[in-house]
Amino acid sequence: MTQAKPFRLADYLGHILEAIERCHDYVQDLDEVGFLADRKTQDAVIRTFEVIGEASNNIRKQYPEFVADHPEIPFGQAIGMRNVLSHGYFLVDLEAVWATIHRDLSSLHEAVKTALDSLSK
Repeated sequence: MTQAKPFRLADYLGHILEAIERCHDYVQDLDEVGFLADRKTQDAVIRTFEVIGEASNNIRKQYPEFVADHPEIPFGQAIGMRNVLSHGYFLVDLEAVWATIHRDLSSLHEAVKTALDSLSK
């Protein structure tokens, strides 16, 4: 297997945006009780968090100056959550996942979108 060519910064930011949008789509018709009862949606949501964390980690490794210039984007937290979800897969705190969706993802989307838009200028 050959190593994949790294993506551009704009690609990684786009991956984060798409993952957030998918996550919101997955839970749009659910309340917390419904989410906690729906394993397929839980798995789909966790996958979006993994994508956000992986893209954030790639940005941190390949574009450290961008990370330093954008402290409003919590790359470290995204990477940390990805690690918890990936490595503690049967110990996932689904209430915390639900809270993160509703507390943090919209502001993350806005910050990433603003940063991506500024790359185009």
